Amino acid sequence: MSDHFDHTQQAPPLVEQTPPTLRPSARTTAAALLVRFVLRPVWLWRVELAAVVLAIGAWAVLSRQVGRAGAVVLLALAALSVPLWPWWARASMRLVFHRARVRREWSVGVRHAGLATHNDRIPRAVKVEPIPVGDRLRVKIPAGGRTSELAEQAEVIAACLEARELRVLRDQGNARYASVTIVRRDPLAGPGVLAWPYREAARLSVWAPIPVGVDEDGQWVAMLLPERNVLVGGEPGAGKSVALSLLVATAALDPDAVLITLDGKLVELACWGGVAARTVGVDVDDAIRVLLSLQTELDIRLRVLLRSNRRKIRPGIGMPLIVVVIDELAHYLNGPDRRQNAEFANLLRDLVSRGRAVGIVVLAATQKPSTDVIPSAIRTCSGSGGRSGAQLRRRPTRSSGRAGRRLGIPLRRSIPPREVSGCCCTRAASRCGCGPATWTMTTWSPWPSVRRRCGLAGRAAI
Repeated sequence: MSDHFDHTQQAPPLVEQTPPTLRPSARTTAAALLVRFVLRPVWLWRVELAAVVLAIGAWAVLSRQVGRAGAVVLLALAALSVPLWPWWARASMRLVFHRARVRREWSVGVRHAGLATHNDRIPRAVKVEPIPVGDRLRVKIPAGGRTSELAEQAEVIAACLEARELRVLRDQGNARYASVTIVRRDPLAGPGVLAWPYREAARLSVWAPIPVGVDEDGQWVAMLLPERNVLVGGEPGAGKSVALSLLVATAALDPDAVLITLDGKLVELACWGGVAARTVGVDVDDAIRVLLSLQTELDIRLRVLLRSNRRKIRPGIGMPLIVVVIDELAHYLNGPDRRQNAEFANLLRDLVSRGRAVGIVVLAATQKPSTDVIPSAIRTCSGSGGRSGAQLRRRPTRSSGRAGRRLGIPLRRSIPPREVSGCCCTRAASRCGCGPATWTMTTWSPWPSVRRRCGLAGRAAI
């Protein structure tokens, strides 16, 4: 009499196979075998099989016209001429086969993860979109499944796909769908300098989104300056001034924007002196006088909006955006004279709280944006914390070999925090090369609207 606990151990198969996901029954029917071993593989390889059938059909038609040898030669010439096709045709053909391969690998991966339902339905990729880091899939969850199950098996699926990471995000509008990102490479770890897309632009607008870097998906992240105040914080050498220079370069290339710089280190913003309406160094009294002038301008603009029945400025109404750039903000807020510190802090708080409606944008950078250095009222109005923050990581260079450092930079408030690799512009080439600027005074504003005589001076800055 055999022991109840005795089992027969079979040798493992030589070829790794997809585990059966049909619900076991007393007897495997012929229909189940047909689905598993014929229909399912044919469906997964349908694009490649269609290409093979098309080639065989073309050979059959050509063989009747020019013979078998001639048909083979013509098909070979057609295959060799693929590199001569237009780029859009080759890209479309590659995209079709790439999507078919990703769908096939995804189907195998979710079956290995055991996500098939009792009806043998799996989370199906209904849309495949290539992105710089890999692929983004729109997945339809079958009846009886949920997105949390897919997220729990993300590591198993990533191992089957030989991917770096698998990110699963539920569709906020429809629980039946999920957004799956297959990460195959890290765009934030690449060596070298990430070039700014607008480095060759002859003219920019501060009203348009400004690209500041790429996110974890390798896609560009943009900022909107109107009605925003930016506070950049990070350790020394983290790239605060480089991140700020992208926004300053955009303001310098906008002929309708007014640029004002307050440089606590004298050298970081010196390259923009040729295009700035006002430039202040380390003298706190000069900085206070500039902020007092800006406060007067703020009151004038508010009265103009009141007379014109407007709540905020819009492009094309004759009010240029005033971009105030402050590097080393702690220098002006933590000096030896407490009276000066308090006066500067009060004026700056007034600008960041009331200036957004009239087009006054404050861009500030400091090493430690904590409450003991930066007053909480300024930090709150600058959007430096909460959901508006992001981690900006500087890419390591081949020469230094240092790991990328991080600094905080506020983005749009509607997006969650994420890590962004910032791009860089060359500071040495950003000096004004066309001589002094020509100012055009408006009838109501003491701040000039910048006009340049021989082109935009900051073109070489990017």
